[in-house]
Amino acid sequence: MPIDIQKLLEGDPRTVARAITFVENDRSHSAAILKSIFPYTGRALIVGVTGAPGSGKSTLVDRLARFYLNEQKKSVGIVAVDPTSPFTGGAILGDRIRMQSVALEAGIFIRSMATRGFLGGLSRATHDAVSVLDAARKEIILVETVGVGQDEIDVIKLAHVNLVLLVPGMGDDIQAIKAGIMEIADVFVINKADREGVEKIETQLQAMLSISPRPDGWKPLVVRTIATLNEGTSPLAAAIESYAKFANDSQLFDQKRRSHTRERLLELLSEQLVGRVVDEQLENGQLERYVDLVATRQRDPYSVVDEMISGFCGKSATWRSQPSHPH
Repeated sequence: MPIDIQKLLEGDPRTVARAITFVENDRSHSAAILKSIFPYTGRALIVGVTGAPGSGKSTLVDRLARFYLNEQKKSVGIVAVDPTSPFTGGAILGDRIRMQSVALEAGIFIRSMATRGFLGGLSRATHDAVSVLDAARKEIILVETVGVGQDEIDVIKLAHVNLVLLVPGMGDDIQAIKAGIMEIADVFVINKADREGVEKIETQLQAMLSISPRPDGWKPLVVRTIATLNEGTSPLAAAIESYAKFANDSQLFDQKRRSHTRERLLELLSEQLVGRVVDEQLENGQLERYVDLVATRQRDPYSVVDEMISGFCGKSATWRSQPSHPH
């Protein structure tokens, strides 16, 4: 075992940092770590924080973390998912620098992670990093996404409570409200609420919520904040707690846990199968030969994939345009 599991479970910062580095970069060791800590996970409340770039996510996460630590005496983990540097593969925004007010607090652990090119605002290793923080006895884990667009909503597969940040005056408010990410919000946060237009955007939100009820019966709360002045942090924490209580009492958390588990199993299965096909069937430049054949229009990609799968499975494969797994 590359790390001391007992130290990790005790929350030793250096061990936690090493464990996250392994799960992010060293897949050969990460499996052993994750298997060992799995029985100690499932206790933390995971809060996803998403919104357009410039909406103040990092500052809000900073304020929330300090509130949980100082007012509620809870240990906090923060995973800030940054864009990837095209040169180093590393995170380039440096949220640990922007969260200076809590970066050195003993009860808070902050980790920036790169998206590594994955859509959805979350890196592949983010789930595993959250598991490490969960096992390390962090009671609240805040996951800040890279900044969202209509298709970047993968945070819903990980978090128990999802916050969507909006800011008055950032483009067309109505179009922002109609964006696909709006449907994932358990709590809407109107940040920078001292700006002109806050009444308009809140009215639009309330109108949208009144005509689009959620199947689970929850009506998302709307909270105003001014993160730079630490205003609205306490009401926001209360809104998070309100949804968590609702979801727990209605067994919605159990449904989410099963849904998240299904998605995660399929992701891991896909990753393992693709890795094995590449390692066992596409050696000695065979993948590049396939690439050349498809790029020069000599073969179609569907037949090539069928051929790869047939070689791996030892039987004829048929291309499927839609996945057969249940959702």
